[in-house]
Amino acid sequence: MKSLFAPISLSLCLLLSGTVNADVYDDAVANPNRPAADRERDSSSKPAEVLRFSGIKAGDTVVDLFGGGGYNTELLAAVVGSGGTVYLHNNASYVGFTGEAITERVAGNRLTNVQRMDAEVELLPLQNDSVDVIWISMAYHDAYWVNDGWTVTADTLFPSILRVLKPGGAVLVIDHHAPAGTGSSNAGDLHRIDAAFARQDFESHGFRFVAESELLENPDDPLDISVFDGAIQGNTSRFVYRFTK
Repeated sequence: MKSLFAPISLSLCLLLSGTVNADVYDDAVANPNRPAADRERDSSSKPAEVLRFSGIKAGDTVVDLFGGGGYNTELLAAVVGSGGTVYLHNNASYVGFTGEAITERVAGNRLTNVQRMDAEVELLPLQNDSVDVIWISMAYHDAYWVNDGWTVTADTLFPSILRVLKPGGAVLVIDHHAPAGTGSSNAGDLHRIDAAFARQDFESHGFRFVAESELLENPDDPLDISVFDGAIQGNTSRFVYRFTK
């Protein structure tokens, strides 16, 4: 079967070589050799706008934490360029869930500044104070998901990202809205989390809130159904927060 991933294009090569175009975020999204499945996500994910909000720049070291098949990883790689590095992280459970998508994303060294990182979150094989940005897209709520064999908790997540993040480094958090006042109670059944709880949680663990964006808000999301419900899957209302260490 033909791979979904075409060889890296000249435009992405220019980005990875450090060439600065008029808008590196738009250029990363416009790359014609991005997989079709990625492009189908763009209308609801607004990647150029979210990347711009994140402040990620050429030369940064970024961890795409619980990055799944690497939709964000590929975009981040284009933005940080050849002087930067993006780690596509997944723990054992995420690797099992994602299947071959991770392998295809990095096959043939097609993204030369991306390193695959399969590790439990408390065992990230990174030096202290070595990362500029932690990117957590629709995975933070899993710190409050309880299931047999699942080991990610607030007690394993926060110390680890604090350890590897540089002083002044950033955390970009995107997650599915839960109804206000519900805290983390919907993390298990609906895979949602209350935005106010999320902000307080990060602040209580030593992060400083910097900014938020309404880019991914969807007023048509009822917030009380699973994010995997066909009525809303792929179009949930999401909060976007930026914190610093």
